[in-house]
Amino acid sequence: MPESTRPSPEEIILYEKDPKTRIATITLNRPDHLNAPTIGARLRYAELLHRANIDDEVKVLVIRGAGHDLGSGVDLPEFMEVYGSEDDEPKLNEFTLSEEDDVRLPPPSSFRGGAQVSQWFADPRSGCRTLQDFKKISILEVKGYCYGWHFYQAADADLVISSDDALFGHAAFRYAGWGPRMWTWAQTMGLRKFQEMVFTGRPFTAAEMYDCNFLNKVVPRDDLEDEVAKYALACSRTRPTDTVYQQKLFFNMYKQQQGEYLGSMLTGLFETLGNYVRPDAGDMLLDDMIERGLSTAVKDNDDRFPPDFRLSRSGRKKPE
Repeated sequence: MPESTRPSPEEIILYEKDPKTRIATITLNRPDHLNAPTIGARLRYAELLHRANIDDEVKVLVIRGAGHDLGSGVDLPEFMEVYGSEDDEPKLNEFTLSEEDDVRLPPPSSFRGGAQVSQWFADPRSGCRTLQDFKKISILEVKGYCYGWHFYQAADADLVISSDDALFGHAAFRYAGWGPRMWTWAQTMGLRKFQEMVFTGRPFTAAEMYDCNFLNKVVPRDDLEDEVAKYALACSRTRPTDTVYQQKLFFNMYKQQQGEYLGSMLTGLFETLGNYVRPDAGDMLLDDMIERGLSTAVKDNDDRFPPDFRLSRSGRKKPE
């Protein structure tokens, strides 16, 4: 989709707060594209989290998606357009810079050319790891697809309430082999189950994710909003916000003792070294994906797997 026809960040990421309940809500509002955030939308998401973190009228943050799904990842066509272009301006925008800042990007073929964007995803300002540094209570409402960038948010939220029809995973496990939140997924899902997700690339159902302690609650879709509201109100009526802040510091220190931030940097290093991976015969090649379009290539590759290992709902309904 050309940049001019993409919604603005303000249209994609909606924000509201209720000072009486001290509950704020971020709604990912791009249902016709599975709530895929653009680069600008990710940066707005990070800024809104920063705002809610400071705002004394916010104690609990609920994150949800408009439409049928939470979401299936970032706007991949935009990502490929930006990094396949010779124009530096959109690449600088990723780093909250512009050509007016008189900043020269390193050559794409250099180590830094790949390292900077990968390591940027470990920075809270990028909108990928931002929930890890949020000092209030965050609740993620999951329904339908919870893939890619949206799966990052599920790893980082304090509480995750899911509809029973949700699917969790990351398409990158099929075409790259890693994702920026791998360390945290391994900690929350457990090593055995997460290894299964990585090596097979298959999505896990809500029931499976609950069984491996990744989810707090699974409910029928019709009950999801009410259940999230119940949890949000309960959290808003607990100890003072200062106490919540102290509790979050404890949990953040616990995560750092386990190496959470180290994991973000390490998977960024893996992505940087991706150009050195030699494909096996029959593998989906990156050049081929770029030529055919990443979304199309991922969908075509999905058909090679057993129905219950496929990422798409429509693909899971097709016979093998």
